[in-house]
Amino acid sequence: MATAKELAGNTVDNTVVGPSILISGRLTGDEDLTVRGRVEGELTLSRTLIVEPSGVVKANVAVKNAIVSGVVVGNINATESVELTHEGRMVGDIRAPRVIIVDGASFRGRVDMGDVEPGRLPAERPAVNRPQATTRPTVRPGATPPRPPTPSAAPPRAATPPAPPPPPARTAPAPTGPATVVSRPASKPLPPPPPAAPAFTPRAAEPPRPAATDQASSASAPVPRVVAAGAKKKVVVKKSR
Repeated sequence: MATAKELAGNTVDNTVVGPSILISGRLTGDEDLTVRGRVEGELTLSRTLIVEPSGVVKANVAVKNAIVSGVVVGNINATESVELTHEGRMVGDIRAPRVIIVDGASFRGRVDMGDVEPGRLPAERPAVNRPQATTRPTVRPGATPPRPPTPSAAPPRAATPPAPPPPPARTAPAPTGPATVVSRPASKPLPPPPPAAPAFTPRAAEPPRPAATDQASSASAPVPRVVAAGAKKKVVVKKSR
């Protein structure tokens, strides 16, 4: 396999995209292509692609050989070999019978070292739906778990229709004839109300009277007369008839 220096020294059948050139679209050719500027789209060559350190290729590439010293974003299909130098940066898939990745190069993608049909562009990688990681809440030891939300209140009832307005009151037609005045006799004055009865106040219960003492009993009994000594007794004798 020819190196980048050998291909750079051979100016025959070699096309160079300068640092200030931008190519966007589909590019095909039967010559070697050296990219020092920027190429976007699709790139199909029957010879060798050289991406120098100042070059940027954002395209799907189908070539015979590829030497990457710059930046390539896309897939590369090569019928012979693909080489990433220590300055090379690539994001995409490589499919070639021979793959060289030098120490210091940056590569992110997949490598397939099977046979490749000449001129066949690499297929786009199907998008893979990765399951989203579910985050679980961290529960500290001793902390109470969160309570589930309480069910919402009962749904509001449907608004009742407003009650119909009451019917208008009927008014008697006004008399058309002359107005008659009816005099009523004066009412008699009402008699005065009877005097209010005095309020009844219950009397306190009288305390029980003490029983008759011995002095009262002695006063009612006849007291014998005391006759002094030396006095004469007078005896009255009544004769019975």
